[in-house]
Amino acid sequence: MKSINLQEKFNKINDYWSPKIIGELNGQLVKLAKISGEFVWHSHEKEDELFMVIKGKLFMEFRDRTEIVSQGEIIIVPKGIEHRPRTENDEVQIMLFEPTSTINTGDIINDLTKKDLDII
Repeated sequence: MKSINLQEKFNKINDYWSPKIIGELNGQLVKLAKISGEFVWHSHEKEDELFMVIKGKLFMEFRDRTEIVSQGEIIIVPKGIEHRPRTENDEVQIMLFEPTSTINTGDIINDLTKKDLDII
């Protein structure tokens, strides 16, 4: 057991929309990511996702509304709900808690899909 300095880990991330693993507990991966701009509309058939904003402001779009998630806040997206994370072109740092089976683009496979994540 060892403490994890989030800022040191974020300093190792050089690309957007490419989550990195920093830990695992009870079948869940703890991931960090830097994001900027818009992601892809997607859903996860079997997994809920928890997004925690460490720095910046996340806009979580749903088909009927947009939820603003500020620094120090979380949002949980239930399985099966279509969503699209985005920023207002500023870099946002997020922490994710997801089952190990979760693929970042859910039911969509494209050039943003990351199946083999790095551990940092």
